[in-house]
Amino acid sequence: MRRRFFVERFDGTTAALRGEAAHHLGRVLRAQPGQLYELSNGEALWLARIEHAGRDAVEFALVEPLPARTPSLHVTLLLAIIKFDRFEWSLEKATELGVAEIVPLAAARSEKSLVAAAAKRAARWQKILLESAQQSRRMRPPVLHPSTRPSSAFELLGARVATPSAGARLQLLLSERPEAPPLRSALEGKKTAPEQKAAASALLAVGPEGGWTDEELSAARAGGFLEISLGPNILRTETAVIAALAALTYALGD
Repeated sequence: MRRRFFVERFDGTTAALRGEAAHHLGRVLRAQPGQLYELSNGEALWLARIEHAGRDAVEFALVEPLPARTPSLHVTLLLAIIKFDRFEWSLEKATELGVAEIVPLAAARSEKSLVAAAAKRAARWQKILLESAQQSRRMRPPVLHPSTRPSSAFELLGARVATPSAGARLQLLLSERPEAPPLRSALEGKKTAPEQKAAASALLAVGPEGGWTDEELSAARAGGFLEISLGPNILRTETAVIAALAALTYALGD
């Protein structure tokens, strides 16, 4: 299977890969003229042939357009900031599982030092999303939003429509409280019928290991979020991310 890379744009019948990605392709993968790769600018996908592999740029000739599949599920992940190694692992796996947008949450029970340092990690997080999207052969990486407080995110994101379609829409908040209904109950009957062209959309909020505060739960309910559970076991944040996204993809995705 051919590797896929992202380029800023297609210039007629040519394209160029620059910067760190070009260095990786040219020096690490030892790209040679004549080799074929897939290129995406986020909207279109092309099979391309290397014409020249330099130190700072790899130049391509576009060979033929490839089918560009539009995902049937648009997921926005609201993810509480946790220890960075596990947060970044969550970003990588969420990208592989098809998340379209990610909003880091400065939750009340997130460590204050991590919240304060989040802005300085944004460039690193963007790189993780880019590399993971290329590895998983997506059309584009997820959109990374600035970190915000949960109450603001619940109010703003809960009020907007994530996609312009009229497909199924869910707003879910994972909770460890025993009275929270299971995720299964929220997904029953939500699958978009095959004949419908509208995509499904979901907002999924995953909190810190200390859980949500009562104020955050109230803000989520006011924003239209449904509190749900992944079962009786207490999961780490990164485990909950993977389990919930896999369930959403199974229930609502392709």
